[in-house]
Amino acid sequence: MSTAESGTAPEMVDWQLATGVARKLLRPGPVVSRADADKVVAELRQFAADSEQHVREFTGLQATSATAPVVIVDRAGWVQANADGFRTVLRPLADKLQEKTGASGLSSAVSSRVTAIEAGALLAFMSSRVLGQFDPFYPAEPDPARPDLTGRLLLVAPNVMHVESELGVVPRDFRLWVCLHEETHRVQFTAVPWLRDHLRAEIGLFLDQAELDASAYAAMFREAVQRLSRSVRGEAELSLMDLMQSPEQRAVLDRLTAVMSLLEGHADFVMDGVGPSVIPTVDAIRSKFTSRRQGGNPVDQLLKKLLGLDAKLKQYKDGAAFVRRVVEQVGMEGFNRVWTGPNTLPTKHEIANPDAWVTRLHG
Repeated sequence: MSTAESGTAPEMVDWQLATGVARKLLRPGPVVSRADADKVVAELRQFAADSEQHVREFTGLQATSATAPVVIVDRAGWVQANADGFRTVLRPLADKLQEKTGASGLSSAVSSRVTAIEAGALLAFMSSRVLGQFDPFYPAEPDPARPDLTGRLLLVAPNVMHVESELGVVPRDFRLWVCLHEETHRVQFTAVPWLRDHLRAEIGLFLDQAELDASAYAAMFREAVQRLSRSVRGEAELSLMDLMQSPEQRAVLDRLTAVMSLLEGHADFVMDGVGPSVIPTVDAIRSKFTSRRQGGNPVDQLLKKLLGLDAKLKQYKDGAAFVRRVVEQVGMEGFNRVWTGPNTLPTKHEIANPDAWVTRLHG
């Protein structure tokens, strides 16, 4: 049955086409034997389980691991998981577009396919770069058989193997190191149950404020061109994610940026705190991995900048500095007040000025 016949809102992106495009563009992963592939899957699963206890003891956060399963995937599996996630997140915007414009039929189908090709190319590009990811919005719909599910942890086995080989690090140590970071995210979301709904609400607000008027988009596009020109001249930082945002959306994005900086920085802080006690070569891994994050060929660097991935790296750095400073000031228990509720999360300003958060929360 077609979308128009079913009476439901059309998809903004033909996600089936997007995943098909991504699969065709996927870079081949490392060539390994079946035995080696089975070994890395088993080790990642075991190290994720081991990491949970390490993270709990270090942070004091109590999580329920059974509510967020660990899933070991290849690059194609990562693409499918993220396509499913994007479909869920963008559905309210598709409904809004349908309500406002009545978009349907040929024009909608063509648009969704064009966007699908772009989305597929982006997913293919990202699929070889992600080592692990916590998906807090899984499942998209409630599962009657598992009403307790609150997300899932994805570990991308071929990418872990590729990077450990590229860096020349001890495979066992690197795999545990990756799991420490990603397991911290699983603990964050399962120990702080309101966090998932808060993020969903903020993303929903961001999409709800999407400007669907053509004249407004034209004005925003003119501003984006001017900002892009300044960025090319080195006068400002800009990514494609910044181009078409209203002032209201930018305010929401500032809050989301602060939350993501906190989550990523906290995970880096935990992995550096736990690492020395369980990973003999952690210093070498951190040094080599940091150099790799900052490196890359010129084309790769340009893509990272345009896609906003350089901003992602800044989140790790700024977020970790925030966590370190707060823990130095008030200890881990004092820092954990950050998880009390949305009002205790740091603002974007406080991420850069941790003492301001300490003053606000601890006087």
